[in-house]
Order: sequence, then structure tokens, then C-alpha cells
Amino acid sequence: MRVAPLVTAGLSLAGLLAGSVPASAAPAPVPASPAVQQRLGWGPCPAGQPELVAAGAQCAKVTVPLDYADPGGPVIRIAVSRIRATAPRGERRGILLSNPGGPGGTGLAHTLSLRPALKDIADRYDLIGFDPRFLGESTPVACDPAAPAPAPGPVTTPRQDFERSVRSARDTAERCLRHGDNARLLPHATTRNVARDMDAIRAALGAPKLSYYGVSYGADLGAVYTQMFPRRADRVVIDSSTDPAATQYELFRRAGAPLESALDEWAAWTARHDGTYRLGTTPARVRASVQQLLDGAEQRPVTVSGVPLDAPLLRLVLRQFIQHTEYDPALAGTVRDLTDAAAGRPVEPGPELASLLGLLSSPELADSMLGGALFMCGDRGWPAGGWPKDPETYWRNMEDSRAGQPVFGPLVNGMIAPCAFWTSTSREPATVIGNGIPVLMLQARRDNNVPYEGALALHRRLTGSRLVTADIRSHGVYGRGLSGLTPVPCADRAVDDYLRDGTLPAADLTCPSAGEGR
Repeated sequence: MRVAPLVTAGLSLAGLLAGSVPASAAPAPVPASPAVQQRLGWGPCPAGQPELVAAGAQCAKVTVPLDYADPGGPVIRIAVSRIRATAPRGERRGILLSNPGGPGGTGLAHTLSLRPALKDIADRYDLIGFDPRFLGESTPVACDPAAPAPAPGPVTTPRQDFERSVRSARDTAERCLRHGDNARLLPHATTRNVARDMDAIRAALGAPKLSYYGVSYGADLGAVYTQMFPRRADRVVIDSSTDPAATQYELFRRAGAPLESALDEWAAWTARHDGTYRLGTTPARVRASVQQLLDGAEQRPVTVSGVPLDAPLLRLVLRQFIQHTEYDPALAGTVRDLTDAAAGRPVEPGPELASLLGLLSSPELADSMLGGALFMCGDRGWPAGGWPKDPETYWRNMEDSRAGQPVFGPLVNGMIAPCAFWTSTSREPATVIGNGIPVLMLQARRDNNVPYEGALALHRRLTGSRLVTADIRSHGVYGRGLSGLTPVPCADRAVDDYLRDGTLPAADLTCPSAGEGR
């Protein structure tokens, strides 16, 4: 459920995404969403949504203001899907929305995808999916076409790799901001406006409250909704969240240390399987193999199946697989293939590496994560914002990180988004977090995408929340079995009990490890 989007996100962010917020006085607060019920034109869902079509879902568009400060001004249309509750009327709860994360992930079919995990609970809710504004079917925005990216040359240096990322970031910002009507639209690509759109969906459906599940960025979106619309929040579950006091760039940087710890954990596993992967008989030797691969790629990109991979791309590949313990064999096999290719040996890439190479060769790669740029660069503060303007700041942070984070420091400190050159940014201040609305939080203790300490910080602010900790290496806890990963039964039960009966755990709890598929 989460693997392919994370591959796309990571690889696209390197080449596509690469903000400072204009200094200005904070404007007056923007009004909340208009609580009006609309007559929606329900009909068949788009043919491009085969899961919804097969499930017999209905789709419609909800009309919302482009700018909630100007409710009588221009409007946009938010695509929604619905699968009606089938439980007896007395057992129905209302509507359940969800968001798959990103930022920039489309979600028209996401709530439907949760139905196998929800089991009988799904029958109690109208399952409502939606594409956030400017994404998917919701008044989508586009950029001017990207020029073909030049392949890395036969030799390079870390500084040359960095300069390529700066040029790519500047180009992305310029071609997105000059396209069509984007200069008028993009300042309204904010998390707070997505939360307002969610409340407009609620109102259009005639529901007094909404329940919600969100993962990753979707978790932060859920937290924002509970602050803006506390009386409209019913049963809210947020899975894998971040520190509300941090900016997006700070959150990227904080992932460096957990990523290095995850690599240590993987190296220990790989050393125990040296007979298969031949990367070293001790964790230190395995790490040395990875470092040798990266050091070589910072001089000569590694070519596999005709695709040259420089060190920034290799770091993204490593980050993709290190997120889940169950991917340790795939990561070890990929590093083995890359090591052989770097040594000039013929390589028939394994399925995981072959899939990544196909993605890198795709003409759609450059724009595959435009949605992430819209919200990471457009938001003023948490869960985005905070991007330095000066490219040299990124370079200094990258170089300073090498001593303690030699593998992932140059990645998470680099220009991973175009926000340094983004000028269409919201002037609305960030959301202040702090109330006692009941919320169920889930977090993996060894999450190296959004570190555990961030969830603890949010938990302290959400005084009515309960935190369920899974002592695993993972990004996302609920419904892991849907992705072929090892389920966390006690976390799944906590979510199901809450959505079924409104019962939060009596206290925070830690779920025992189920072995993570080892």
C-alpha cells in the first residue's frame, strides 16, 4: 500500500523538488469553511479509478472557495467518492474520510483501500475518499513541460551533484509558477485550506461530524483539522505524525540520525546473511561496503541497464528500502547488484532495482511529485515551510552532516524541494496545536521517516490523545498486512475498537513486536 508511493516520492523529490516565506505581517485569520449543504451530482466514478468502479462507488464534486477569505470569489471543485454504509441504521456512525499522506498524495480511492483492515467496521460508515485541492480530479494544476534531464556525466563530484540539484530546483519553481493561472492558485495550496475543504465535504454531505484516518502527512492534516474544527471532529486516528514545532526542512533534517540507526540495524541483519549477499561478515564491514559504493559514485556514477546512478540517487534508493524491516532482503540484494555494477561486472538487476530503474527512465518522473512541492513550499509553517533561501545553506548543512551521518546526511540536508525558489507562498500563519479533542495516535518507535520524538511532541500538545506505540521499524502502523507487511494486531485492534465503539485505550500503550517478518 505504501511502497510505490514512497519510491515515487523519494526519487521525484531529488530531481523535481528542490522556500522561503516572504517576510510580511500576518494577515487576519481566514474564516472557516462555509457550513452549507450542497446538492451533489452523484454519478459513476472515473474510469481511471478501477477500484472504485469495481466497488460500485459513487463520485461527485464539492464546490469550495479558492480563497476562504473571499467566499464569494472564485471557486474550485473537490472530487469525492462515496461507498454507503450497509449496517442497520441504528449501528451507522456517519462519514469516514482519509488521507494517504505525501504531501501531494491523491486519495479518491484511499478510504476504500482501508476496507479490508476495517472489516465489519466499514459497514458502519459512509466511506468517503477525496483528492486534496489541486491534485488528481480536484481542479488539478500542472507545470510547463520539463526539458529532458541531462544524464550524469562519466565523472562527477559532490559539488557538481549539488549544483545539478540547484538547477533542477530553480527550473521546477520557474516552470510551475509561470504556467497558466498558477500564480493565482498556488498561494491557496495549504494544509489549512485542505482541512477547510474537508469540512466543506462534511457540510455538503449533511453530516454533523466526520471521522478520519490519516497517515504521515495525512496524520498532520488530521491534527490540523481537530484544531480548526474541534466541534466537528468525531473519531480521529492519526498514524505516523510529526513535531508541530518544526518546519518541513527541519523534519527532513531530523530524519538523518534515525536513518543511520536503521542502516546499522540492516547491516547487522545483512552480516548474518553474508553467504547470500557477500557484503561483509560484520555490521562494520557491511556499512563499509555501502560507503565504498557511495564514495565511488561521487566520482563516477554507477550504470545499471544503461541508467547512470549518481550518489544522490543511490541515497534515495537506500532510503526507500530502509524504512521497513521487511525490505531488508530487497535492500541487500539491491546493494549487491549496485556493488557488482560499480565493479564493472555484468548485472541482471533484481525485481526491486529493475522497478526503480524503470521509474527513473519514465518521462513522467519529473512531474510525479508536483503535489508535494505545492504543499511543502506553499505552507507557511507546520507541517511544511521553513526552507532556506540561500542554496549555500543547504550545501553547508550537507557537508557538516557527513561526519555523523555519512550515508543519509547529504540527502536529508540537501535541496530536496524547489522551495528556495518558490514565490507563491501562503501568508496565513501556521496552525497552533493544543486542545483536548480525543485523538488516537499510532507511531512506530523506529520510524526513520518521521521520528518517534516528533509524535511524542504532538502527543503532548493533543492533551486528549492516546498514543499506541509499535516497537518496529516502519512508516505507518495500521493495516500493515494490506501491504504484505507483518501486522501489528494490538494496534489494529485499538483502531478498530475506537472506530467501532469510540473507545480509546485507557492509557498509552506499547504493542509487542510480532517479529517484523524476520
